[in-house]
Amino acid sequence: MRKIVFLTVVISLFISCNKSEGLGGTSSIIGKVTIENYNGAGVLLATYPAEDEKVFIIYGNDNTTYSDKTTTSYDGSYRFDNLSEGMYKIFSYSDCNTCDSGQEAVIVTVEINDKGQVVSANEIVVKR
Repeated sequence: MRKIVFLTVVISLFISCNKSEGLGGTSSIIGKVTIENYNGAGVLLATYPAEDEKVFIIYGNDNTTYSDKTTTSYDGSYRFDNLSEGMYKIFSYSDCNTCDSGQEAVIVTVEINDKGQVVSANEIVVKR
Protein backbone atom coordinates (compact mmCIF):
# COMPACT_ATOMS: atom_id res chain seq x y z
CA MET A 1 0.00 0.00 0.00
CA ARG A 2 2.85 2.40 0.84
CA LYS A 3 4.38 1.76 -2.58
CA ILE A 4 1.14 2.74 -4.32
CA VAL A 5 0.83 5.94 -2.31
CA PHE A 6 4.50 6.78 -2.95
CA LEU A 7 4.13 6.13 -6.69
CA THR A 8 0.99 8.26 -6.84
CA VAL A 9 2.79 11.17 -5.15
CA VAL A 10 5.83 10.87 -7.43
CA ILE A 11 3.68 10.73 -10.58
CA SER A 12 1.63 13.71 -9.39
CA LEU A 13 4.79 15.73 -8.79
CA PHE A 14 6.17 14.82 -12.21
CA ILE A 15 2.96 15.84 -13.97
CA SER A 16 2.64 19.11 -12.04
CA CYS A 17 6.24 20.08 -12.93
CA ASN A 18 5.48 19.99 -16.64
CA LYS A 19 5.30 23.70 -17.57
CA SER A 20 3.63 25.31 -20.52
CA GLU A 21 4.44 28.65 -22.09
CA GLY A 22 4.71 31.56 -19.72
CA LEU A 23 6.58 32.75 -16.67
CA GLY A 24 8.55 30.48 -14.39
CA GLY A 25 11.40 29.50 -16.68
CA THR A 26 14.98 30.59 -17.19
CA SER A 27 14.83 31.73 -20.82
CA SER A 28 14.47 35.17 -22.39
CA ILE A 29 13.28 36.74 -25.63
CA ILE A 30 15.05 39.85 -26.90
CA GLY A 31 14.34 42.01 -29.93
CA LYS A 32 14.13 45.45 -31.49
CA VAL A 33 11.36 47.68 -32.75
CA THR A 34 12.04 50.12 -35.59
CA ILE A 35 9.82 52.99 -36.74
CA GLU A 36 9.34 53.88 -40.40
CA ASN A 37 8.08 57.48 -40.55
CA TYR A 38 5.98 58.34 -43.64
CA ASN A 39 4.52 61.64 -44.81
CA GLY A 40 0.89 62.09 -45.93
CA ALA A 41 1.77 61.08 -49.51
CA GLY A 42 3.18 57.75 -48.34
CA VAL A 43 6.82 58.68 -48.87
CA LEU A 44 9.27 57.21 -46.34
CA LEU A 45 10.93 60.11 -44.53
CA ALA A 46 13.06 58.34 -41.90
CA THR A 47 13.77 55.05 -40.17
CA TYR A 48 14.88 55.04 -36.53
CA PRO A 49 14.80 52.97 -33.31
CA ALA A 50 11.41 52.99 -31.58
CA GLU A 51 12.17 54.57 -28.22
CA ASP A 52 9.58 54.04 -25.44
CA GLU A 53 7.34 51.88 -27.67
CA LYS A 54 4.96 49.36 -26.06
CA VAL A 55 5.70 45.70 -26.86
CA PHE A 56 3.34 42.87 -25.91
CA ILE A 57 3.81 39.12 -25.48
CA ILE A 58 1.26 36.32 -25.81
CA TYR A 59 2.05 33.00 -24.11
CA GLY A 60 1.25 30.08 -26.43
CA ASN A 61 -0.48 29.82 -29.80
CA ASP A 62 -4.04 29.53 -28.54
CA ASN A 63 -4.28 32.86 -26.72
CA THR A 64 -5.42 36.08 -28.38
CA THR A 65 -4.99 38.55 -25.54
CA TYR A 66 -1.59 39.66 -24.38
CA SER A 67 -0.04 38.10 -21.30
CA ASP A 68 2.55 40.76 -20.44
CA LYS A 69 4.02 43.97 -21.83
CA THR A 70 7.15 46.09 -21.70
CA THR A 71 8.50 49.23 -23.34
CA THR A 72 11.51 49.62 -25.57
CA SER A 73 14.74 51.30 -24.53
CA TYR A 74 16.34 54.31 -26.30
CA ASP A 75 17.70 51.98 -29.00
CA GLY A 76 14.39 50.21 -29.68
CA SER A 77 15.40 47.07 -27.78
CA TYR A 78 13.15 45.06 -25.46
CA ARG A 79 13.44 41.93 -23.35
CA PHE A 80 11.06 39.43 -21.75
CA ASP A 81 12.65 37.28 -19.01
CA ASN A 82 11.82 34.21 -16.91
CA LEU A 83 10.07 32.35 -19.74
CA SER A 84 9.47 28.62 -20.06
CA GLU A 85 9.89 26.53 -23.21
CA GLY A 86 7.17 26.98 -25.81
CA MET A 87 5.73 29.26 -28.48
CA TYR A 88 5.27 33.02 -28.03
CA LYS A 89 3.88 35.88 -30.07
CA ILE A 90 5.50 39.30 -29.71
CA PHE A 91 3.80 42.37 -31.14
CA SER A 92 3.62 46.13 -31.28
CA TYR A 93 1.11 48.42 -33.00
CA SER A 94 1.65 50.16 -36.31
CA ASP A 95 -0.44 52.98 -37.78
CA CYS A 96 -2.90 51.78 -40.41
CA ASN A 97 -4.90 54.14 -42.63
CA THR A 98 -7.23 51.38 -43.88
CA CYS A 99 -8.00 49.82 -40.48
CA ASP A 100 -11.12 50.79 -38.53
CA SER A 101 -9.10 51.31 -35.34
CA GLY A 102 -6.30 53.18 -37.12
CA GLN A 103 -3.77 50.60 -35.91
CA GLU A 104 -2.75 47.04 -36.66
CA ALA A 105 -0.60 44.59 -34.74
CA VAL A 106 2.78 43.66 -36.21
CA ILE A 107 3.37 40.14 -34.86
CA VAL A 108 6.46 37.93 -34.77
CA THR A 109 6.44 34.34 -33.51
CA VAL A 110 9.25 33.03 -31.33
CA GLU A 111 9.93 29.52 -30.05
CA ILE A 112 11.97 28.69 -26.97
CA ASN A 113 13.27 25.14 -27.20
CA ASP A 114 15.43 24.80 -24.12
CA LYS A 115 16.00 26.13 -20.62
CA GLY A 116 18.37 29.06 -20.24
CA GLN A 117 18.01 30.23 -23.85
CA VAL A 118 18.15 33.84 -24.99
CA VAL A 119 16.19 33.90 -28.25
CA SER A 120 16.34 36.86 -30.65
CA ALA A 121 13.00 37.72 -32.22
CA ASN A 122 12.75 39.09 -35.75
CA GLU A 123 12.70 42.88 -35.90
CA ILE A 124 9.29 44.51 -35.55
CA VAL A 125 8.85 47.42 -37.99
CA VAL A 126 5.99 49.83 -37.24
CA LYS A 127 4.78 52.68 -39.45
CA ARG A 128 4.01 56.19 -38.28
